[in-house]
Amino acid sequence: MEVLHNGSHKILFGSKAYPALIQLISESEFSKVFILTDSNTRTCCLPSFQKNVPQATHWEVLEIRAGETYKTLHTCLGLWEELSELGADRKSLLINLGGGVVTDLGGFVASAYQRGISFINIPTTLLSMVDASVGGKTGVDLGHLKNQIGLIINPEMVLIDPGYLETLDNRQITSGFAEMLKHGLIRDKTYWKELSSLQTLDTLDSLIPRSVQLKEEVVRADPKEKGLRKILNFGHTLGHAIESHFLTKEPGEPLLHGEAIAAGMIMEAFISVSQCQMTQAECDEIKAVFLRFFPRVPITAEDRASILSLLRFDKKNAHGHVLFALLEAIGKARTDQEVSPELLHASFDYYRE
Repeated sequence: MEVLHNGSHKILFGSKAYPALIQLISESEFSKVFILTDSNTRTCCLPSFQKNVPQATHWEVLEIRAGETYKTLHTCLGLWEELSELGADRKSLLINLGGGVVTDLGGFVASAYQRGISFINIPTTLLSMVDASVGGKTGVDLGHLKNQIGLIINPEMVLIDPGYLETLDNRQITSGFAEMLKHGLIRDKTYWKELSSLQTLDTLDSLIPRSVQLKEEVVRADPKEKGLRKILNFGHTLGHAIESHFLTKEPGEPLLHGEAIAAGMIMEAFISVSQCQMTQAECDEIKAVFLRFFPRVPITAEDRASILSLLRFDKKNAHGHVLFALLEAIGKARTDQEVSPELLHASFDYYRE
């Protein structure tokens, strides 16, 4: 697969990506082109991008600090001021070259600047290629609460170049792999089996388009997350709370997104057995696969209380109720599930065992 059409824009893979970008820019009347990077991608990815798109050496480069900590409105304010000082107008284009923080934040910056300028996403991490590249979600964190401010708006184009994966360490690759496993769990049992049988993560390039396709099918059917799209949140209700908690816990190192949702998927698989009648055998299979790739996160009693208190901020909540996406079976998900406190606590115990 080299091109995937997602309604209003194209998602391009590999060799077709850069010529399509060059053609789009040559045929459009953009007044100025800006490239948003973070401190890592400016060093590791920008030179490769400029080699593939030679005219990019003449475009303004904006840089933010790397890391989830800087996915804030304060960072956006700095970028809006910089765009204004550099003469960006409503005919300008912003190219977001980076991982999920850059594409989420950059899309939000573009969509709000002068009520909206065009933007293109070029994801450079596995996580952003298989997750943030599809769906049009943009936004920033509110304190330690993930993605509380933002909107859904599609870029002009998404370019997926697996070559950027060579700039990542194993931990970052594994983090992105969690989202690929999730796509199989919620939508395609055969894909789950293929992924879970891998002995190493050295051959993921050819599997990326399938993950993107699975997510795109869901998003196209429900772009505004009114129903089906909620299945993409499997593992994320507890996972985001875990990620938010460890983002600010002192002392300690923040978890990567995939590490947190891997824990969340194990717990929510356990909940699915009681809530949605998934078999215990499938639940145990899910746990075994994730623990093969992801070390168990040590969660103390104090951590648990904090994590559970964060659930009230989940974006899927409605009328004061915390709602989960769960599994009926591997490959089949169910949404809008309210879970008892007792079952939530039991899921932590299952994860710890």
